[in-house]
Amino acid sequence: MTKEKAQARREHLEKMRATQRRKERRTAFLMWGAGGAVIVLLVGVVGFYLINQSRASSLDAVTSVKYEAGQHVWKTVSYKENPPVGGEHNNYWQKCDIYDKPIHPEHAVHSLEHGAVWITYRPDLPKAEVDALKKVASETGNIEYMLVSPFANLPAPIVASSWGHQLKLDKATDEKLPAFIKKYQNGKDTPEPGATCGGADAITTTADQQPLPPEPQQQPTGSPAPTPSSSNQ
Repeated sequence: MTKEKAQARREHLEKMRATQRRKERRTAFLMWGAGGAVIVLLVGVVGFYLINQSRASSLDAVTSVKYEAGQHVWKTVSYKENPPVGGEHNNYWQKCDIYDKPIHPEHAVHSLEHGAVWITYRPDLPKAEVDALKKVASETGNIEYMLVSPFANLPAPIVASSWGHQLKLDKATDEKLPAFIKKYQNGKDTPEPGATCGGADAITTTADQQPLPPEPQQQPTGSPAPTPSSSNQ
């Protein structure tokens, strides 16, 4: 009888251990399953975010044209694009800065030739949008190659331009704007990379403060030739 009880006890203990092992396996399975679900969810969320981020900063809407560089003139230029992105331009470039009044496009295009990005906005753009635009311009890329100014009759509330490239925007907070600045400021299509967008020869006035400079008077015969200026870069 004692042997039978002992055998029964061993069988009972073995059943208990088997039951415990099944519970542990089930618990482990549930934990791994839950963990796997969390990982799949995280991967999905991150993937969704990256896809949305890529779409938000996509530059597919950028329009591009080709222009020959170095076309310096003293006249007022009639441009195809509004605002212009290249072509003939004044011998003097606009000093890269943030302006609250319109500037001469002929000076601005020369700055584009030197690698600047020119952000223009409609004169009636709300102040909050203008302030946000100035913030993006100041904090993205190189401020020494950044122009910001109002511009009448724009095809969109905000237009970002570089030499040969342009992007139309509705909001200053559009993520495409910093993406445009990072790609096209002193980008691969810059005709004169390394040329200054400042210096003593740069124009610092707005269009209402100073007209386009007239062509210099030709030197009389026998007079010493003028020293070449860096404004003819």
